[in-house]
Amino acid sequence: MRLEEKSINALRFLGVDMVNRANSGHPGIVLGAAPMLYTLYTKHMNFDPKEKNWMNRDRFVLSAGHGSALIYSMLHLAGYDLPMDELKNFRQWGSKTAGHPEYMHTDGIEATTGPLGQGVGMAVGMAIAEKYTAAKFNKEDTKIIDHYTYSICGDGDLQEGVTQESASLAGHLGLSKLILIYDSNDIQLDGPVEMANSENTKEKFEAMNWNYILVKDGEDTKEINKALKEAKKQDDKPTLIEIKTKIGIGSPVEGKSAAHGAPLGDKNTIETRKSLNWNYEPFEIPQDVYNHIKEFVEEKHKKLLKWEKDLKDYKEKYPEDYDMLMQIAGEKEFQLDFDKVYRDIEYVPGEKEATRASSGNIIKELQKVSPLLIGGSADLTASTKIKGADGNFEYNNPKGRNINFGVREHAMAAITNGIVLSGLKGFAGGFFIFSDYMKPAMRLSALMEIPTAYGFTHDSIAVGEDGPTHQPVEQLAGLRAVPNFNVIRPADGNEVKGAWKIALTSKKTPTAVVFTRQGVPQLAKSSEKEVEKGAYVISPEKNKIDALLIATGSEVSLAIESQEALLEEGIDVRVVSMPSMELFDEQNQEYKDSVLPKEVDKRLSIEMASSLGWGKYVGLNGKTMSVDKFGASAKGSRNVEEYGFTVEKVVKTVKSMM
Repeated sequence: MRLEEKSINALRFLGVDMVNRANSGHPGIVLGAAPMLYTLYTKHMNFDPKEKNWMNRDRFVLSAGHGSALIYSMLHLAGYDLPMDELKNFRQWGSKTAGHPEYMHTDGIEATTGPLGQGVGMAVGMAIAEKYTAAKFNKEDTKIIDHYTYSICGDGDLQEGVTQESASLAGHLGLSKLILIYDSNDIQLDGPVEMANSENTKEKFEAMNWNYILVKDGEDTKEINKALKEAKKQDDKPTLIEIKTKIGIGSPVEGKSAAHGAPLGDKNTIETRKSLNWNYEPFEIPQDVYNHIKEFVEEKHKKLLKWEKDLKDYKEKYPEDYDMLMQIAGEKEFQLDFDKVYRDIEYVPGEKEATRASSGNIIKELQKVSPLLIGGSADLTASTKIKGADGNFEYNNPKGRNINFGVREHAMAAITNGIVLSGLKGFAGGFFIFSDYMKPAMRLSALMEIPTAYGFTHDSIAVGEDGPTHQPVEQLAGLRAVPNFNVIRPADGNEVKGAWKIALTSKKTPTAVVFTRQGVPQLAKSSEKEVEKGAYVISPEKNKIDALLIATGSEVSLAIESQEALLEEGIDVRVVSMPSMELFDEQNQEYKDSVLPKEVDKRLSIEMASSLGWGKYVGLNGKTMSVDKFGASAKGSRNVEEYGFTVEKVVKTVKSMM
């Protein structure tokens, strides 16, 4: 048996043994896709297991994340920090080999995948980041950024809407260093693909401005290698390489859906070993296989050494650009003098401005200072005011930082995750109601612990005439329920400043900042600094606290107005602005009690959204002013009045508690 074939079989049976031992997993893709992954990692991918964060490494994203046993096997053989004991502990508590690949959990994994299509979206984001960074920082004498992004997907990935959105944008942008490898085995979980799909993949991708290459035999590594070489010659469009494979090849369930998501078991594994001429015990890998893979890895290491020499020269010639590159690489802290930028952005108390407008101006000014900020909105820039700088990012203008995502909200979120994974400060904007379209990717950003920034506008029933389809009600509660996810709803321009600073300096937590469409007054005692605490006293009581008013966003001004009216009724209340529940919950108990004194149990929350989640702040004796039904199509001011967000209603509600 040739060493190449032997190494491919080593990948296959390590994966099969992992699935069998766990009695859980997906052996079909492990057996079928091993030749393409072997060819990619040995003949094409530039990486170094000892320098896993090498800035100019090629990126690989396994979008078909259910094939995790295959990538774990490859990483183990290539010398990453993934010993055999971890492979034997596949899918078990505390192991590094989770059921689906997890970023920062397993050495060598570039992105968390498993929800189909997300990996393709993130790969597109990585390719955008590479193209922008190369255009921005490469010099005539030095190509310091020059790498490819590869992704393996399956039939299921290509059926996901997020994949279609992402592929469409990638083709439009001409991302020639993006290579998508399609494990085309015509089988999915429920049976043959033809039961659910009959489109022409070649014509579909060519219509989206992709280069298409077909490899008829997934066992033919020479043809796979040839296809990858051809793909890398493209200079104006991404490439889809469709490789025809047999799911579960060599096993008794070859070509059947039964090979997809269930262990082969002892009997079938014995037959598969015979079929593929693999005469080794479970988890036994001959030394010549390790030596064979090591030879390729050592060759790749030479490329790293050359790049490090180029980087040293680059540092001497272009120190400022080098410093910025180190921020992207994570070797240096992100540097942006917010205080200096914010010094020139002042607000006059009482003047009205929509917080979306405040946000747009702030984002524009911050981008003047740091080229690391890149993003855009989903065909809504004129409304969201969330726009990248330096023109549109396009094939002929890769230095542009405004990404026109089009009406592709789901892809926008996934792509932005890929940009952030590449070290840039990616941000995405849209109407808050359409965060529903983005939720799977937003959840992944929280799971991966990456600081993706999301800016949402049109935040309540005050949206008005567009009606209930466009008026968020449950979205705040939904995002607040996501672990490791900050939701900030600022009351005015000063709080918007604080919100964007938190979003852009966060290290492990994504942030959604939620803005108004309607104008809101600038508040006399609002604070940029206090936003980081999640809640603060924005208007204190005069003498003693009879009750607490806790509000967010546009309702903070209503609470302050109501405070004055209540005082005339002899009721002294404290007004608390709570832009972020998550940040407030992180504070120590002493601070929490100083803002919300335990002895004051007459509490009213005021927020034009679902009441869900407010119970822990208002308590059993408190009340909520909220919106627990859908909105209505009318002027925003009429909606606000009809739904009871008035001074009169606040006064009446507080009096009912006294």
